[in-house]
Amino acid sequence: MKTLHLKEAKTTFSAIIESAQHGEPTIVTKHGRPAAMIVPFADGRKLYPDDRPSFAELLLSIPHELEIERDRSPSREIEL
Repeated sequence: MKTLHLKEAKTTFSAIIESAQHGEPTIVTKHGRPAAMIVPFADGRKLYPDDRPSFAELLLSIPHELEIERDRSPSREIEL
């Protein structure tokens, strides 16, 4: 795995992308600290799949009904 400073990564970006296509990840540092990692597309998809369900879909997939009680009393007195 290669590690490059941001300035060097900018000048060799095409080569970094080509390396990622061949399976080699690259770490990009900024001020000496890791800031980003360029990985092959397939590896990125494992971390961030397209078919991840939305929060609403997860709630709708619960096998039993949710019993939620709502307190309808006002939280404070209101003077109009």
